[in-house]
Amino acid sequence: MSNMAIAADMAHHVHGQTNLRQHGEKGPVMITKGEGIYIWDDQGNRLIDGISGLGCTALGYSNERLITAATKQLQTLPYSPTFYNRSSLPSALLSEKLTSVAPGPLTRVLFQCSGSEANDAAIKIIWYSNIAKGEPNRRKIIGRTRGYHGNTVATVSLSGQPHMHAKFGLPLPEFKHTELPNYYRFHIDGESEEEFSARMALLFDELIQKEDPDTVAAFFAEPVQGGGGALVPPKGYWEEMQKVIRKHGILFLADEVIAGFGRTGDFWASETFGLKPDMLACAKALTSAYIPMSALMFKEEIYQSMIQNSDEVGVFGHGFTYAGHPVASAVALEALSIYEEIDIVARVKSVSPTFLDGLKAFEDHPLVGEVRGVGLFCGIELMKDKRTREPFPMETKVGERVMNAAHDRGLYMRAIGDRLQLMPPLIITKSEITDLLRIMKEALDDAWNQVK
Repeated sequence: MSNMAIAADMAHHVHGQTNLRQHGEKGPVMITKGEGIYIWDDQGNRLIDGISGLGCTALGYSNERLITAATKQLQTLPYSPTFYNRSSLPSALLSEKLTSVAPGPLTRVLFQCSGSEANDAAIKIIWYSNIAKGEPNRRKIIGRTRGYHGNTVATVSLSGQPHMHAKFGLPLPEFKHTELPNYYRFHIDGESEEEFSARMALLFDELIQKEDPDTVAAFFAEPVQGGGGALVPPKGYWEEMQKVIRKHGILFLADEVIAGFGRTGDFWASETFGLKPDMLACAKALTSAYIPMSALMFKEEIYQSMIQNSDEVGVFGHGFTYAGHPVASAVALEALSIYEEIDIVARVKSVSPTFLDGLKAFEDHPLVGEVRGVGLFCGIELMKDKRTREPFPMETKVGERVMNAAHDRGLYMRAIGDRLQLMPPLIITKSEITDLLRIMKEALDDAWNQVK
């Protein structure tokens, strides 16, 4: 059966973020089972899931409470739309629960099915709101180089990922990008983290001035960058960036699709970094990825401008068939209950030092330039020459070598170029972290033996 499935996949299944020719020649790694923090492939190999799927499975695999919540709701009401004034008990209760735990006065919530959709809806709502406020020219939205906000036409334009723009005729002209705050790679010799952060904010301010502040609507940013390779911002970065946001009166969306629900050692990464967003997008750990769901939360004043347009048009002309799906809402409610009962924030804080200190020790490894992380989220920068910060040539593919070596030894992790990303399930224990660290060390050694 496994061979038949692999053949079918190679013949018919189009995979995102994949080298298509290579997939057609080699086929997929078929994942067949998950339990706790582990996944199994079709060869029976057990791997630690070092990136929680894609930053999703916070509660690990085979969680009986989430399975029961989904099953019970499927038996009661498997589907109900949220169009035309209709709702369901789980989606109504979830809207109240989410806004009650939001980081700040985010009183309204719009449900969608993915992080991409939540951010795409935010773009539409910002434009919609600005028209109601008599500012229709405020349409430009700024993201960051290597930032990631989704794969719709608008959100991928906002994302600063060149390989996702290439050959698609993107990005769209309304979307601009400011600098990547990778202090290790891009600081000037002798420049402190605080000075680097001030320079990043100055460049952000100059971009807004160049584009004309009266045409800039919003700034979207992940508190810690996932698609940029688990990149934690340098000291002072968010204080300086928020000064520029306030100076120009633009909206700020915190993209917590990966970072929310305890990943950074607080329930929201906005709390970790002192952010005061006008909007917040979350997904992934909202249901621990057991079923697709996302949420966009925003301030009351934005909602009031939406009402104004709705009055004039007769309807808020936006929505998705599966938004606020009752089964997804039931699973999300149960996930939030579990996070409270096991005190997910305290749990992450208790194991984070073992995780981060263990990875930080790899800075002594000949392949590693810098390790920077927060909570259970960490990026490892691979570097050919640590002293000069000279990277490896692209064709060396050292990040891919480490990733493949880790997989062969029992760890599923991610390489984004030569930057390694680790974000295991939030239920991981200290002993399991010790196993993860051992495999990472062996994988780094394997790759070093190949390239030295």
